Amino acid sequence: MSRVVLITGGTGKIGSQLVKHFLNKNFKVVFTAKDAADRDGFFHKIIADKISSEKLFGVDIDLCLKDSAKKICLFLNEKKLSPTDFIHCARNVEYLKTDDKGVISRENWLGELLLDVVVPYELVMAFLTEEHVKLKNIINISSMYGVVPFNPNLYNEPLFDSPINYSVAKAAQIHLTKELSIRLAKQDIKVNSISYGGVEGRVDDSFKERYSRLCPLGRMLKDEEVVGAVDFLLSDAAIGILGHNLIVDGGWSVW
Repeated sequence: MSRVVLITGGTGKIGSQLVKHFLNKNFKVVFTAKDAADRDGFFHKIIADKISSEKLFGVDIDLCLKDSAKKICLFLNEKKLSPTDFIHCARNVEYLKTDDKGVISRENWLGELLLDVVVPYELVMAFLTEEHVKLKNIINISSMYGVVPFNPNLYNEPLFDSPINYSVAKAAQIHLTKELSIRLAKQDIKVNSISYGGVEGRVDDSFKERYSRLCPLGRMLKDEEVVGAVDFLLSDAAIGILGHNLIVDGGWSVW
C-alpha cells in the first residue's frame, strides 16, 4: 500500500526536512502552510532542489480556525489521498511574544495551547470519521522543554527568550500523546511524540556557544538529524512502541 504522510507546518524548520525526507522515500506527502504564498514558495523550492514534486500536495490553511480539520479532510477527499501517517509540527511564533515585562497574554496562552493540543486532537478525531482514511501512525513533534523547564543560563533575557506558554503547551502535548495512544490502540494506530533539543539556525554564535556548554552532546542538532527519530517511529521496527515520548536532545534533559 502506498504511504501517504500528512505533515502540518511542513514549510517550517523541522517540517521541511521531513517533507524532503519522505518524498525521497517515495511517500506521497501532504503539507500545510500558513498561506498560499508560503505554500507556493515552498513547493517551488522543492522543485528547485530537484526533488520530485509529483507526490507533493500543499494546502494553505489557518489551523487554528474552527473548521480547519473539516477543510483538510475535504482537501484530502478531492485529491483522493488517504493518510497512513500524521505528523503534527505546526508552530506560530506570534503566540510566543510577551509584553515589555515578559508576561504572556491570555490570547497567546490560548493560541499556543490551541495549536499544540486542541488542533492535533481535532484533526485525529476528524480523520477517524473518514472511512477511507486508514491511519497507522501519529507523531506529535514536541520539545525538550515539554520534558524539563528552561535553563535561564542559556538566555540573555530568559523571560522574553523562553516564553512559559511554549513549554507548558509542549508538556500538555506529550500527555495528549499518551492519552491518544491508549484510546486508539485497539484501532492499531500507534501514537508517539518526539521531543527535540535545539536545532541549528536562527541563533547567533554566542547562543550556540552557551548551548554547547550546557548540552552533553556539546552542540545543537543539525537539520538532517531530525529525520531519524521520525523514520524509526513510522517503521515496523517500532511496532511495539505506543505512547512514548522519544527524546532527541543530545542529552540536554539528562542534566
